[in-house]
Amino acid sequence: MADTEEENLQSQIDEIEALSSIYGDDWCVIDEAARIFCITISDSTDQLTWTLCLQVILPPEYPSSAPPLYQLNAPWLRGQDRAVLSNSLEEIYLQNIGENILYLWVEKIREFLVDKSQTSQASNPGPGFKTTTEEAFLDDDSEILPNSELPNVLLQNAVLEAFIETSEVNCSLATTEETPTIAHGEPISDRRSTFQAHLAPVVNTSQVKALLKKLYENKKIAAATHNIYAYRIHSKKTNTFIQDCEDDGETAAGKRLLHLMQILDVHDVMVVVSRWYGGILLGPDRFKHINNCARNILVEHNYTHASEELAKHTAKNKNTPKENKKRTEH
Repeated sequence: MADTEEENLQSQIDEIEALSSIYGDDWCVIDEAARIFCITISDSTDQLTWTLCLQVILPPEYPSSAPPLYQLNAPWLRGQDRAVLSNSLEEIYLQNIGENILYLWVEKIREFLVDKSQTSQASNPGPGFKTTTEEAFLDDDSEILPNSELPNVLLQNAVLEAFIETSEVNCSLATTEETPTIAHGEPISDRRSTFQAHLAPVVNTSQVKALLKKLYENKKIAAATHNIYAYRIHSKKTNTFIQDCEDDGETAAGKRLLHLMQILDVHDVMVVVSRWYGGILLGPDRFKHINNCARNILVEHNYTHASEELAKHTAKNKNTPKENKKRTEH
């Protein structure tokens, strides 16, 4: 039981880091110890006609055997609208039991808001929308879904099953054995450390090896303190994934990078993030920079299903150096 709770907590931490990287200032921590978070979601029109605040409480059993507790806050969200949206979120949970679902929930809500914007004749949702976290969290019309209303299940390790069942990618996917063309992202610098992402399409593990070999031919990249990477390859024949990651001495960085790619649902691509250590410890900020580098290059090269939307958040999520935190870095 203790092991499961620790796995759940680590999964939550990885998910929150990824969501913070994706949504920037729209993502807010209300109470980290109590695992309470919120995000402001809009229809993304210039007028921001429809806006909603989603709060979630992550119980110790999430994601293995319980859903997040959630609140939907907006003065216009009543009656049929609330029922339809709540049913949609519950359906997503039931279809993905044992998996992280917050990203799916946020994008479903955004889809719902876009639909409302397109079908409604109203110029705005009406007065009184709660714009602050504190006000939204105290909305009298908010609703918490108790865990007892949804079934508890054992953890489904879909990633492991997919890897075991798919020992190699369908040969028909491989269009060439040549080394893929590598794209390089914009560097991010913080306290004398520099991070840079590299990306290339891959359809088999041979290309992964060739890509790494080609990257290491670059003396600057080869001299990086860490070259963290992750890749995901989709097999159309079995509808499963081959995926793997490497920390290269930056503990847990590869797993976090792969988790970001899973949340963004990207496939047939490999991302390598190089870090040149500058002698000053960055603490947890180093993981933020690794994720930001990876997200930016995936958006730039249109690997995400919501690249335009994520690009808007990029401008808001500037990298501001924070105070050093005592944590061992390698």
